[in-house]
Amino acid sequence: MRLTTMTDYALRMLIYLGQHPERLCTTAEIAQAYGISEAHLTKITHQLGLGGWISTVRGKGGGMRLALQPADIMLGALVRAVEPDFYLVECLGASNACNLSGRCRLTGIFNDALAAFLAQLDRHSLADLLSPFTADGAAPLDVVVALPRPAPRQPARPKAP
Repeated sequence: MRLTTMTDYALRMLIYLGQHPERLCTTAEIAQAYGISEAHLTKITHQLGLGGWISTVRGKGGGMRLALQPADIMLGALVRAVEPDFYLVECLGASNACNLSGRCRLTGIFNDALAAFLAQLDRHSLADLLSPFTADGAAPLDVVVALPRPAPRQPARPKAP
């Protein structure tokens, strides 16, 4: 399964907005930060605004920000709202023309896999994607990374005469 570029960009946009809660952000700024198409982001901005995920302010000095707290933006709900369909294979779609329909167990396996995928996304919010980073995207100083200790050095063996 592969999510669409629209879903990928929507997630990136929300991450960026979540990292900058103190101000309005623009599509041009986000596009430049990620090196992605501003035209695509404009469409996504419209869709996320209509869905209530973000709030937008028009005009000079305008921009966008999250309309909800990051902990209230569940990834499963977002992906379901942005993805056009979840037809992993043709037989899951409305225009199914597979001549194995009704005699194939693969459909049930794919449905179960999709349900597990979405259930995993339902367990996580945008807040999970933002921690433990600070608003500027840097790791906070109080995060300690435990590095493995090197093995003790063995004394060198004397060379035989």
